[in-house]
Formats: sequence, C-alpha cells, structure tokens
Amino acid sequence: MIDTALLTKLLEAPTDVAWSEGLFALARSQGFERVLFGVVPSRHVRFENAFLRSNYSVEWRDRYDSSGFAYVDPTVGHCLSSTLPLIWAPATFGGDAPGALYEEASAHGIRSGVTLPVHGPQGEVGIISFASDMRPDAPFVRSTAVALPGLSLIRDYAFASSARFRQAKPESEVPRLTRRELEVLQWVMAGKSSWEVARITGCSEATVNFHLANVRQKFGVNTRQQAVVKAISIGLITPEDHHR
Repeated sequence: MIDTALLTKLLEAPTDVAWSEGLFALARSQGFERVLFGVVPSRHVRFENAFLRSNYSVEWRDRYDSSGFAYVDPTVGHCLSSTLPLIWAPATFGGDAPGALYEEASAHGIRSGVTLPVHGPQGEVGIISFASDMRPDAPFVRSTAVALPGLSLIRDYAFASSARFRQAKPESEVPRLTRRELEVLQWVMAGKSSWEVARITGCSEATVNFHLANVRQKFGVNTRQQAVVKAISIGLITPEDHHR
C-alpha cells in the first residue's frame, strides 16, 4: 500500500531538495533503498541534459555519467521503446558491455530492481528505477510484480509533481530564435547549403548567412552544425522538423 501522506508531501514539496527527499521516502516505503528519476523534454535531447535526481552512490553516478553508460544501459533503451515495466534479471544485462555494467552497478549496491518508462503528453521521455542490493531471484521478482501498481503510482506522481522543477530553468538561459532563424536552421539540419536555403525561403544568400550568424552568436558556437546540435539538445528543433 502507498502512504497517501507521502504522495501529498511529494506534490506539495516547496523545493527541489524537499521533492527529492519525498521521492526517496516513497521508494523506501516500498522496500527499495535506491531510486533514480530522470526526464528529458524529448527523445532528441541528449541524456546529459536530463532533469535527474537519485540517491545512488556518488561514486557510481560519477562513473556512470563520465563513461556515458546511459547510451548502452538496457534499461534506458527499454524506456525509449516501451511503456511496460522491466523487472531486472541477469538476462536483462546480457552481452559483454551491459554485463560489465551490471557487475559494476552491483558493486555499488544496485543489484536488483525494476524500471518503469516515463512518457509525457508533450513528448517527454524518462525513466524511474527502483533498486536494491537484494539478489534478483524468483522471490524478488514475485514480490516486485505485486508492488508494481504502487510503483506505477509513484512514477505518475513523480512525473506530475516534478514539472515545476523541470521547468524552473530561467528563460534567459534558453536562447530565443526568431521565426526566420528557426526556419533557416531547420533547413540547415536537413543538409541544405546557404544557397539552397535562400532559394527555398526566397531570401538572399547573404540574408541566410546573416540569420545563421545570429544563431551562432546566441548559442555561443562557431559552426552551423554546432548550432543545429545545440538546438536539438535543448528541444527547439527535432530531426522530424524539416520540410519534405
């Protein structure tokens, strides 16, 4: 059973820190010492830019992030392609790289667990993993299956209540592009040259280059390709945006 007082505390948390502590308490109430919650605005935003909170060990988080394990972690891949929960089993982490990942995680007290995908109404994608140091044996799998409805409820409350903290980034930190700058950048993303963009948009090539120079300055980058990558990473454009 879920303690409704803990859910209310999560909803009413006045600060990011209080919200995180509320999530950790909810995980512990379900028998999991560790929990990780992470969300990106869209599947095209790099994981490094995720809103992420966890009480995993600092050493493991540093190792995981510095090695880019998110890009080979089977639980992350599962969340990108499924809405179903994934109870960890040795077979989940089969293969050389994922198997080594599991061994390293186990050394940090993350031996068993369950991952639930997060898919928001605005295209948000994320993950919530509940973990423990218990053996991932048959009794663990059975007890976790019984706990899934409550864990799913925590997932939903965590996503809804974290919105104000996920959106708390000051607006000034996100560059604002004009409609024309955005259009030009979308065509550059599609592989068009300045001359081609000029023909498509009805502008002169000099005007196209002017818009691109403004975009590079706003993003603090040196090339148009870097500007495209930056725009994708902060969710201003996606690879599906270009005109066909």
